[in-house]
Amino acid sequence: MVMQNNYINDNSLHIPSDSRSSSLKWYKITLSEVLKQGKRLDASVYNSDARQAQLLLTKGKFSTINLGGPGGLIQRAFYPSRFKRVYCSKGSGKDFFLPSQMMDICPKPEKFISKSSNCDFDQLKLQRGTLLLSRSGTIGPVAYVSRTLENKIFSDDVIRISFENSYDAGYVYTYLKTQTGNLLLTTNGYGSVITHIEPEHLDSIPIPNATTEIKKRINDLIEGSYALRDESNKLISEATSLLKEELHFTNFEDIQSNLYQQNASVETFNVKLSNLKNRVDASFHVPIVDSIVEHLGKYAQKITTIGDPQISEDVILPGRFKRIYVEREYGVKFLGGKEIYQLDPTSEKYLSLTKHKDRISDQLVLRENMILITCSGTVGKVCLTPKHWTGWTANQHIIRVTPACDQIAGYLYIYLSSEYAKPLITRFIYGSVVDEIDNNNIRQIPVPLLSNKSSQDTINKLALLANDKRYSAYLLEQKAIEIFEKEVLSIS
Repeated sequence: MVMQNNYINDNSLHIPSDSRSSSLKWYKITLSEVLKQGKRLDASVYNSDARQAQLLLTKGKFSTINLGGPGGLIQRAFYPSRFKRVYCSKGSGKDFFLPSQMMDICPKPEKFISKSSNCDFDQLKLQRGTLLLSRSGTIGPVAYVSRTLENKIFSDDVIRISFENSYDAGYVYTYLKTQTGNLLLTTNGYGSVITHIEPEHLDSIPIPNATTEIKKRINDLIEGSYALRDESNKLISEATSLLKEELHFTNFEDIQSNLYQQNASVETFNVKLSNLKNRVDASFHVPIVDSIVEHLGKYAQKITTIGDPQISEDVILPGRFKRIYVEREYGVKFLGGKEIYQLDPTSEKYLSLTKHKDRISDQLVLRENMILITCSGTVGKVCLTPKHWTGWTANQHIIRVTPACDQIAGYLYIYLSSEYAKPLITRFIYGSVVDEIDNNNIRQIPVPLLSNKSSQDTINKLALLANDKRYSAYLLEQKAIEIFEKEVLSIS
């Protein structure tokens, strides 16, 4: 419905009550808004939720200021100059991280950039206490730079934000994690969704200017949350180092096989007919796999497989199905493979409880300490399910391994997430276009049991303790969001 006036009245930015009770959402817009939006009449340009967010701020108990610009909270927002990236192999350059990894609890480098690249590496390094925003692609997710990300080299596609007062970092982070703040970040003044942002865009985003006491309280919770994440990463690192020590994996390069024919123009190796196992694709028989298994046999007390009942209770690959998404209150959170490295996945998809009840309980539901392995597209990402994901669901591109007991769950996760287990997982890949593995492949993956039972127990306990700390970190962040919504935005 278009109101025939040529001015915008913020007080008119509301959704009529009768539209809430109807399955059809509608609200009023002014003629001037239509003109400023290029005379567009498609509803997607005028986001009703963003308008509600704007109205909420105007009715709040705190006055608003802009994030950036004169009088704003931001000291500096920038992204490094663009440059031509020269990628290289691991060990030949510097670890290089992409925007999609800034939300990961403990990102691992997937690319490596040559030192000869024409760029300022110091400018690319992240500074502790700053916030990160992706400036293109997926807009909205925000990350806080703690010890884990400090000095990591990230792409120029990431906006770095520093603040006049250090406590404003956690306060702004929490604001952008709320539905209100995130909507105002990802839409313009009229509600049109933004697909690309520049640092200057932050100058026009309003934020409630709460008291210093509230800001510090919220910031302390966020700093505490990220400190727990750092501690969990340290524990995972300790467990991984202990596993390497027990299995004598001092350097991954040391176990590279010499089975390739030396004089061949391409990498060539021989496979006995008796070892084909009905697979004639070369990737299944890469020599590094045999080298790793042989190495494990020398130092492990026993080599079994994931399918062994003493290792796993079940290995589930959900069947494909047509998904029915619903509003939050009618469904259960539904994750994708790219989100399993995040503490609080950004997915806003909710699977219908009514339509998928049986499938959810039998195949899709997640439980604490369940091990998740991506099995389609990007194969081999491994995650130990934290406590707060219990009852959530994930899609059919993720295999669920239910450990036989908690006494093996942490150890199995540390082993499967190591660089030595990765080739043992990916060797099973099949598919000419999209990489795939299945639950039967996962059951066949070799698992070494250590001769030193005490070390195996220690590895397991370190992993489970790390998972507990991540749950505690999640609770602190949720507490910060709750304070912001109740005490700053006055949302009951």
